[in-house]
Amino acid sequence: MAFERLKFGVPRVLPKGTSVSQNNVAKEAGCDPSALRKARFPLLVLEIQEWIEANQQSPVESARQKSLKERRKNRDKREVIADLKRQRDRAASLLADANLRIVELTEQVADMSARLDQLQPSASILNLPRLGS
Repeated sequence: MAFERLKFGVPRVLPKGTSVSQNNVAKEAGCDPSALRKARFPLLVLEIQEWIEANQQSPVESARQKSLKERRKNRDKREVIADLKRQRDRAASLLADANLRIVELTEQVADMSARLDQLQPSASILNLPRLGS
């Protein structure tokens, strides 16, 4: 009768939705799981095994399993977000370094341009003295 109750999803001892197995049939019958042995109850054990094989379903996820799966997914998302933040910070750092180098090089070009203007003669062609006059 315990086997029948589990098959139809109306157990009295175990929680509703408990899967059918030899151990669960024994528990539902109020016995120790080791009491339901093939040597003692060969026909019942065979019937349970055949029913299990015929009615194998993909395991239904429990609320806890769903919760753990969601946590793993969220952790993966948090890790991706943390990695993206590190990449962003690194790129911002490289950009700031590049901007600083541009400013330094621009100042260096301005200084060199000023020095070049000082070293070049400033005489114009119109102000040159005439030869032979």
